[in-house]
Amino acid sequence: MTVLILTSEEDVTADLVVLRLGEAGVPVVRFDPADLTNGVALSGEYMGGSCGGHLSVGGRLVSLDGVRSVWVRRPGKAALRAAQPSAWLTEESTQALYGMLRCTGARWMNHPDAARRARQKPWQLRLAQLSGLAVPATLITTFPQAAREFAERFPDLVVKPVSGSHPQEPPRAVPTSRVAPDTDFTAVAYGPTLLQRRVAKQADIRLTAVGNTLLAARKRTDPDAHPDDVDVRFAPSASPWRAAEVPPRVAEAVRRYLADAELSYGAFDFAEDTDGDWWFLECNQSGQFGFVELDTGQPIAATIARWLAGDEEPPQPYVNGERDTAR
Repeated sequence: MTVLILTSEEDVTADLVVLRLGEAGVPVVRFDPADLTNGVALSGEYMGGSCGGHLSVGGRLVSLDGVRSVWVRRPGKAALRAAQPSAWLTEESTQALYGMLRCTGARWMNHPDAARRARQKPWQLRLAQLSGLAVPATLITTFPQAAREFAERFPDLVVKPVSGSHPQEPPRAVPTSRVAPDTDFTAVAYGPTLLQRRVAKQADIRLTAVGNTLLAARKRTDPDAHPDDVDVRFAPSASPWRAAEVPPRVAEAVRRYLADAELSYGAFDFAEDTDGDWWFLECNQSGQFGFVELDTGQPIAATIARWLAGDEEPPQPYVNGERDTAR
């Protein structure tokens, strides 16, 4: 049985997992859907009450019946590198590839339907609340007056994008920034703006969830850090990531979040305040983990490899491309 990994050729994070799968003797086929019709080919048959199909990747033929699991890591748009790419060809190729994979008995990390929904920040915030996670006061609005009133209630705010990365090639990360006290918020009318109460943090937390396994890491905030350095990805810091224990209440809430979101993998970001409480910021359904493993030595890649190899029960209720309503 083969593990199928859909990601770009430059994805070094996926390389870590491929290495662990190879060490375990698990067959792996990795390709970027962007290469469909340009080095990657597919075929599916539906007849006599049954279905089946094949993928050809770099001359290697893989039966879809033999796919054990599918890791949708960071794939490109289908057929993007075709000889004559077009929006129509991308849509045709997307439906063909993912439609065929949905017909298999493979487990997903993460299922495309769940992953698409999981990227929506407003839904994330509400699910976190319902799961029992602490969420900072947040407003998403295009009403300037609503933003002004929110700023009066919570004078210390940050602003962040609703959707994440800026849509360019390659995608550019947009940092979370502190809102200046004299901001008048007129520009809010031109696009949805996410404002959130700034957590006076003593540490950043990255919790990587793989199936039922939770691996948390903590990065201490430097005591002399400037209050405007709110985004751990861009703030200067000499503090390394260190392995951390997950509070039982947080662990229970995270597992509830994963079950309700129907995710097998999630990279959770928290801000730890001066009382030691963890405040939910977001959950990236395909977040990076290599930098955490490098600092902490936590076996994240090996844990993902074991999950893909079938050594742990998947928490999400997607079976054979359909939602299992018995759960």
